[in-house]
Amino acid sequence: MSYFVTGGTGFIGRFLIERLAKRKGTIYILVRRSSKQKYKDLLQKTGLSSDRLVAVYGDLSKAKLGISAKDMASLKGSVKQFYHLAAIYDLKADAASQEIANIEGTKNAIAAAETMDAKCFNLASSIAAAGMYRGVFREDMFEEARGLDHAYFRTKHVSEGLVRNECKIPYRIYRPAMVVGDSKTGEIDKIDGPYYFFKLLQRLRNRLPQWMPLIGIEGGQMNIVPVDYVADAMDFLSHKAGLDGRCFHLVNTETQQVGEVLNIFSKAAHAPRFAMRIDMRMFAFIPPSILNLIKGLPPVRRIISAVLADYGIPPDAVSFMNMPTRFDTRDTMKALKGSGIAPPALEDYAAKIWDYWERNLDPSLFKDRSLRGNVKDKVIVITGASSGIGKAASLKLAAAGAKVILVARSVEKLDETQKEISEKGGTSFAYSCDVSDLSSCDKLVATLIENHGQVDVLVNNAGRSIRRSLELTFDRFHDFERTMQLNYFGAIRLIMGLAPSMLERRAGHVINISSIAVIVGTSPRFSAYAASKSALDAFSRSAAAEFSDRNIAFTTINMPLVRTPMIGPTSIYNSVPTLSPEEAADMICDAIIRRPKRIATGLGITAQVLNAIMPKAVEITMNTVFRTFPDSSAAKGDGDASAPEVSTEQMALAAVLKGVHV
Repeated sequence: MSYFVTGGTGFIGRFLIERLAKRKGTIYILVRRSSKQKYKDLLQKTGLSSDRLVAVYGDLSKAKLGISAKDMASLKGSVKQFYHLAAIYDLKADAASQEIANIEGTKNAIAAAETMDAKCFNLASSIAAAGMYRGVFREDMFEEARGLDHAYFRTKHVSEGLVRNECKIPYRIYRPAMVVGDSKTGEIDKIDGPYYFFKLLQRLRNRLPQWMPLIGIEGGQMNIVPVDYVADAMDFLSHKAGLDGRCFHLVNTETQQVGEVLNIFSKAAHAPRFAMRIDMRMFAFIPPSILNLIKGLPPVRRIISAVLADYGIPPDAVSFMNMPTRFDTRDTMKALKGSGIAPPALEDYAAKIWDYWERNLDPSLFKDRSLRGNVKDKVIVITGASSGIGKAASLKLAAAGAKVILVARSVEKLDETQKEISEKGGTSFAYSCDVSDLSSCDKLVATLIENHGQVDVLVNNAGRSIRRSLELTFDRFHDFERTMQLNYFGAIRLIMGLAPSMLERRAGHVINISSIAVIVGTSPRFSAYAASKSALDAFSRSAAAEFSDRNIAFTTINMPLVRTPMIGPTSIYNSVPTLSPEEAADMICDAIIRRPKRIATGLGITAQVLNAIMPKAVEITMNTVFRTFPDSSAAKGDGDASAPEVSTEQMALAAVLKGVHV
């Protein structure tokens, strides 16, 4: 006995061939000449020799599969079972491709099977052939299919109709449900069906505690089976006598709604469950015209598209979340009786499916998260690059292959940074600029555009911090003016100078080094500094909203205390946990790689939440901090700058603030 298989190097095909290999006979598989490596991989996976698993070169889109006359002559009369598995099982594929693969491919496969006098034509169809039929779809039903507007549903229905109406040799049809990985190993080779929602579940798990109940949707029917069940059933049913002309639903006998399926995988992922699931039918009273009008609004379309793109969910997958069809399996169960073959419960193997996806198919695994991969040959401008955070970030980015533009007032210190970069094989350019001087900012922008053509990333790191209580500032209004001039006006002058070229190229990233004080909401002794950084934050949020559709990203890094010369005058900080400049530089590198809206520490986010829900309590707490840590000698204008003795209360509060690193 010999077998001929189209789609043998595909997912279901590989599993079926492993079953056929346990039987006697030669297995011929259709292979495109451009896919020779897939054939070699299949030989290695199955352990079969090239004499037992034979490649027949051809093409699904060509007449009689493009099989040469010589090969067809050798196959004629020797093939007992012809399996046509090759097709496009992808909601994201365009209609033209599906027409060729699913309809023309089936026509050509039928012609090839008839020419080689195969004894039986086995078609791997799909439950999609039923379309959006409302109710129970039996295995003997076909013409009753409804809602075939989508190309995938229509082409699968038409291809099955070709076998039913035009195939001159005996045939058997198999309609698998949504096929997921092996129930024993979780193995699968692509993302499809329920896998589209795994990234959403993963992010929920990473951001929320498992015990937190969520609100989700109930959805329609989602029928899922593992590939090993499909392969076992097809192998058994194709060899059982007396089943010609029959159709078999290879589906889960226990139908489940979308909400149930998501909860099963949520459990497997250790993610929060959807405790309350809303049945969308409750909104049936809203006229479809109104719903379509709302969904058609440009802002709504953009938000939906952005969310789906972020999670890798194709729009069509959402439209199929209300599938109304249930599938009868009585004929299949009767034919399989005594074989021991039955679809396992999804709950029993969902953890294996999830684990395999997260270890092997999670799209995040294939993104280049390396610093070098994200900054090599990019022009990155860093202000305040002569010391502290700016210098540390410059050294890291230059070592990763970036073209770093060093900006600061002191040329001598820039030369030192540039020398260190050069000694380590990096590339850098140094420019003197007083960011608090707007004309100096304009000159820098013009020079950068002229010398480098473009700036890919601007890091607004240069800043001035003043720690002084308001009572000591009543006669020092210039503190506010100077701080605002550098931290706000200087920063936005650079942004506005470089933004036109970024917008023209539709590419750019602005990173603003801000402070934890901005998100905490209350910052005793830092009124001038926090106000200037808050202003920059507000500007960046507005700019980001305007440039969102032009690939210009704005990231705010709410830095905790960093041990730099800026905090040197305040000796009390020697008793408070701080980040090193290198750790702060890592936050900048992370911002360049991920391009998030904001990067903040756990302590800062916690304080932000507490300030939102109990502002008075936060105010009292910060007042306690204010009274515990006095003004520095420099702030008071005292001549004695020696370090004060640290009290027990200060030590205790410093211990609480260790969360600054989280």
